[in-house]
Amino acid sequence: MSTGRRAGALLLGLVALLPACTASGEDDGGTAAAAPTTWRAPLAACPEQPDRPAAGAETLPPVELGCPGGGTLDLGRAPGVPAVVNLWASWCGPCREELPLVQDLADLAGDRLSVVGVISKDGVPQADSFAADAGATFPSAYDRDGTLMSELGIQALPFTYLLDADGALVHTQVGPVASVDELRTLVAEHLGVQL
Repeated sequence: MSTGRRAGALLLGLVALLPACTASGEDDGGTAAAAPTTWRAPLAACPEQPDRPAAGAETLPPVELGCPGGGTLDLGRAPGVPAVVNLWASWCGPCREELPLVQDLADLAGDRLSVVGVISKDGVPQADSFAADAGATFPSAYDRDGTLMSELGIQALPFTYLLDADGALVHTQVGPVASVDELRTLVAEHLGVQL
């Protein structure tokens, strides 16, 4: 076989291998080949919501998302109690420090405050591992395609939204918080809930 033919055959062989390299099980935005059916992270079920629409001068988009721990989060419905909605993802560097703080807030909240997450534009294995590593157990809805981020017109995370019991958006925290005390202050100031 001539040098030119060997090079051509080698090139064809390499091209034939390319699809196999991109289907390695890493999430590239498509369907994960080996997505687990259950999460290692023990995320709680999303809370029950009243059967009434969110109301207020400004509300979150009416997006309905399934929750890995069970149930659904319907942002078009009133939460029934003051709520903190935190958008997070494994690819978000600042979320690594913030997610445990959100968990601390959820631990303090009791029935006075609903703390829920929205896992945004993330693969199941990545988000599951990230939540488990952070010790996150608070309810989180799964938004694989980033529908909520698109509706809100945001490109980066984290974002945290504070909603009153009727679903009115009363405060938007852009970027990470530095401490659970900062979260407690935001909740007290904007929602009137002392933790």
